[in-house]
Amino acid sequence: MLTVGDKLPNFKLKGTVSLEKNKEFQDITNETYKGKWTVLFAWPKDFTFICPTEIAEFGKHNKDFNDRDAVVLGLSTDSEFVHHAWRTHHPDLKNLPFPMLADIKRELSSALGILHKEEGVALRATFIADPEGIIRHVSVNDLSVGRNVKETVRTLDALQTDELCPCNWQKGEETLTTKLQKAG
Repeated sequence: MLTVGDKLPNFKLKGTVSLEKNKEFQDITNETYKGKWTVLFAWPKDFTFICPTEIAEFGKHNKDFNDRDAVVLGLSTDSEFVHHAWRTHHPDLKNLPFPMLADIKRELSSALGILHKEEGVALRATFIADPEGIIRHVSVNDLSVGRNVKETVRTLDALQTDELCPCNWQKGEETLTTKLQKAG
C-alpha cells in the first residue's frame, strides 16, 4: 500500500459528477485538480449499507474541504453507470458535490494497494495528498467499519499548518511549534 511520502499514482477514470442529462460523467485525472489538496477516499461497493453513510457525510463536509482549498474524490470498483444508478435511487446521494470515480479495471485501487485480498474490492481507505500530489496522510478501515469524516477534516487542518500539532489538536488552537517559539 502507498503511504506517507509517496506520490499519488497517475490515473484517468470516469467520474459520475451529476444527475443532469448529458452532464452525468466526466473524465477525471490526477491533473484535473492540480495544485489543490486532494482527499481521495475509497469504499468497497455501491448499493451497500455502510458506504452511503460515509459518502453522504463527505458530501455534507464538502464546503469544509473547499474552504481548505481541497477537493474530494470518491472511488470504488463499480462502474460510472452503477454510481449513477445509486445516486439516482438513494436520497442521500442525489446531490453529491464531488465525483464518484469508477475504477472498474481496479487500476487505481491496485496502484494504491487498497484491494481487499479476498473480496477484490477497495478497502475503506482515505488518502490526503498535498498540492504536489505527495501523500501526507493515509488511513484504512476494514470493510465493516465506517470512517470519521470530521477526523479527516481535522487531519487536513493539522497538515496545512505545517507545524507540530499535538493529540486532539483542533483548528485555531495553539500548535506545539507556537508554544516552543514562545518558550524560546
